[in-house]
Amino acid sequence: MSLPETLFTEIKIHQQKNFNGTIFPIILSPSLKPQTSSDSSFLTHAIKENKKWLDTQLHQHGAVLLRGFNVSTASDFNDVVEAFGYVELPYVGGAAPRTNVFGRVFTANESPPDQKIPFHHEMAQVPEYPSKLFFFCEVEPATGGETPIVLSHIIYERMKEKYPKFVEKLEEHGLIYTRVLGEDDDPSSPIGRGWKSTFLTKDKSVAEQRASKLGMRLEWMNDSVKTVMGPIPAIKLDKTRHRKTWFNSMVAAYTGWEDARNDPVKAVTFGNGEALPAHIIYDCLRILDDESVSVPWQKGDVLLIDNLAVLHSRRPFDPPRRILASLCK
Repeated sequence: MSLPETLFTEIKIHQQKNFNGTIFPIILSPSLKPQTSSDSSFLTHAIKENKKWLDTQLHQHGAVLLRGFNVSTASDFNDVVEAFGYVELPYVGGAAPRTNVFGRVFTANESPPDQKIPFHHEMAQVPEYPSKLFFFCEVEPATGGETPIVLSHIIYERMKEKYPKFVEKLEEHGLIYTRVLGEDDDPSSPIGRGWKSTFLTKDKSVAEQRASKLGMRLEWMNDSVKTVMGPIPAIKLDKTRHRKTWFNSMVAAYTGWEDARNDPVKAVTFGNGEALPAHIIYDCLRILDDESVSVPWQKGDVLLIDNLAVLHSRRPFDPPRRILASLCK
């Protein structure tokens, strides 16, 4: 499908990468002059008029960055999300603390700015995960704070080539994720979401029911609870693209699930309970960094990610920075 030039123009920046002729990510800006497209409804109209074409771009490239449109507020961003028509996914079972801002819009991970959030597929550690993620830059970072992204099938291919036995074992056994949750959210931790907000209830029995639906086991410990999920697959077949993806939160858990309650080395194991080899995990982290694309945020940017095809992370930053998010089925 050809570019609808009356509404969008494709731009290039040096951070993008080319994988077998496919640009990652694709960046779209308004074709019209800025004063003509200053109304925030311009983008929502463009999305509705070209929804099928945009879906095709997302499927082909894995991520679409909308830059230069007049998206200024959480309300504007909510309108953009709704214009795509995707079904909202309730945030049940995720680890990151988030706050609802407006409509379908939440804060992104609220962990301290000096902490790096390692690469992961959103909610890959639970059975019901979003298929698509939206991010919006409401306040541009002072320095740092990029959201690096990487194509998951590239990571699978590189890991399969370098560590075939390890990947074979992952495919056979999957992974078990273990995390200890406090009663309330802990803003000092990158995985500080308390059990009440994780399961959207103050009732332990309701939490038990909702955890059970996710296939998660709970072990209560006074005011905290240990959650055990798995074994759950670490590799997925992307049926629409006919390729395997590195669909897990292994590196994120092993290197980043650390706070007063949690030891990251114990946070994730093979599905048979065996410990993961540290040297391979840290080499995977290096490969993720090598293959990733990191585009500096600009105010008003909207980034749409296919969560089945792309992992993302967050670099440390100097405030201010405000990135909002929305999750879709």
